[in-house]
Amino acid sequence: MTSSIQKYLNQLLSQKLGLQISSFRFHSIGGGCINDTYQVTINHNIKLFLKINSITRFPGLFEKEKNGLELVGKQKIIHVPSIIAYQEIDNSQILLLEWIEEGIRTEQFWKRFGEQLAALHRQTWSDQDGQTRFGLNKDNYIGSLPQYNNEQKSWVEFFIHYRLHPQIKIAREKHLLQTKHLTLFENLFTRLPEIFNNEQSAFLHGDLWSGNFMCNQNSEPVLIDPAVYFGHRSMDLAMTTLFGGFDKLFYESYHYYFPYPDNYREQWDICNLYPLLIHLNLFGLGYLRQIESSIQKFS
Repeated sequence: MTSSIQKYLNQLLSQKLGLQISSFRFHSIGGGCINDTYQVTINHNIKLFLKINSITRFPGLFEKEKNGLELVGKQKIIHVPSIIAYQEIDNSQILLLEWIEEGIRTEQFWKRFGEQLAALHRQTWSDQDGQTRFGLNKDNYIGSLPQYNNEQKSWVEFFIHYRLHPQIKIAREKHLLQTKHLTLFENLFTRLPEIFNNEQSAFLHGDLWSGNFMCNQNSEPVLIDPAVYFGHRSMDLAMTTLFGGFDKLFYESYHYYFPYPDNYREQWDICNLYPLLIHLNLFGLGYLRQIESSIQKFS
């Protein structure tokens, strides 16, 4: 962390909190391959969460994350961390957020989470004629990869052209997919209109795996690291099943408030091709077998 960032934070927080700051302590808490992350402790008792990364490698990433958190927060359905500051300093970008203390994931927590996600998915986007729209008015990121949100009337067209095609292109350029895989994907595309039911677009978190939500001290769900857009709700639900899945009470509660379509398992398998392709492009061939298994079911 540069001295410029520390100086900026000292000045900013002195103004925002109206305090004479006597001490700053930065405790590194990791952050993986994209961000450096810290718990910031001010005057020994005020805690905040700080993320830092490179403007050059990931231009606009934190601004887009901030915008996503604000969009989720505006729905007034499910908690997100409060945004303290976003700033570009030197060659770094920083995002300063409320610190969330972890609570207990009770049965009521999981039921509430399912109910709230169902309510979030009821939020839709339509034009003046009432025609549903998929996408968003701005592009953003999913993980460290760009995510394209060009507005479309059709979910299937949006999913093919702005979710699968960009990732397939990257994988092909990296020689991670072969011609036979492209043929299987083309066969899959022809079947998508019969697999996805005709629903209104849903407001999505966009990257809803088990690492992107928290439970606060009141045992309430808190969403973090969004990649928001309006899409088919099966995208969020499918991603919850990757890497271990959520508690069964979550799925039962969601279904009670917003019933799944009859073929939801088929939809989830197809929707998970998107995050699996992203993992293929970021982390390599370990994800190829799962991708092959999914597309072969529908060819």
